[in-house]
Amino acid sequence: MGFLEGKKILVTGVASNRSIAWGCAEAMHKQGAEIALTYQNEKLKSRVVEMASKCGSDIALPLDVGKDEDIEALFASLAKRWDGLDAIVHSIAFAPREQLEGDYVDAVTREGFATAHEISSYSFAALAKAGRAMMEGRNGALLTMSYLGAVRAVPHYNVMGVAKASLEANVRYLSASLGPQGTRVNAISAGPIRTLAAAGISDFRDMLKKVEERTPMRRNVTIEEVGNAAAFLCSDLSSGITGDVLYVDTGYHILGLG
Repeated sequence: MGFLEGKKILVTGVASNRSIAWGCAEAMHKQGAEIALTYQNEKLKSRVVEMASKCGSDIALPLDVGKDEDIEALFASLAKRWDGLDAIVHSIAFAPREQLEGDYVDAVTREGFATAHEISSYSFAALAKAGRAMMEGRNGALLTMSYLGAVRAVPHYNVMGVAKASLEANVRYLSASLGPQGTRVNAISAGPIRTLAAAGISDFRDMLKKVEERTPMRRNVTIEEVGNAAAFLCSDLSSGITGDVLYVDTGYHILGLG
């Protein structure tokens, strides 16, 4: 029996079998959780439906976090299938591609800044708010995905780093707000991983190479490793942890001259 046996978990942001969200869904399924996935648009629907089936699930629901009506519809649909919800995994981030190229001051725009924050940070609070009723009384967990760029200036990460800093503050405020009802809120700060989302960051391959050369473990982290940490943080094994950011980056964040 896995340590997530009997838990019902919603995983958002699955786009491919290389995405961090998929690493989370797969690890949680292996530990006995029932999984529901979301897809952003019709183009991704068939792929996500197939991936849900690999987790023994037939729940794949549409979700555009830029639309309040989509978020409300998601939980209305989920409530028809499940009597409650134990965890929400938020693995969604976006900034226009041109915002992730060159110097921060040259690239940043009012529209790009607002978009990055709305999709990458506010959406976590929006999901927490909309899912609150289904999670009430279940001592559940909310989990999101951050990156070192939230606390360090990383070349080309630009406005996404500012949005991730907002996201990490979001974790703390949500933790304080939802703690009295027993819901914990945490983040994982993962090392760079070759995902579809990461492909939009300029010179990302060079970033991967440099991290591999310099990190204490001399390799990059995998989606499986992030997924295992996520499974732990969404389980009762981490019942005393909330408002925290767990680094899963093969130790890169500890370096002073990385």
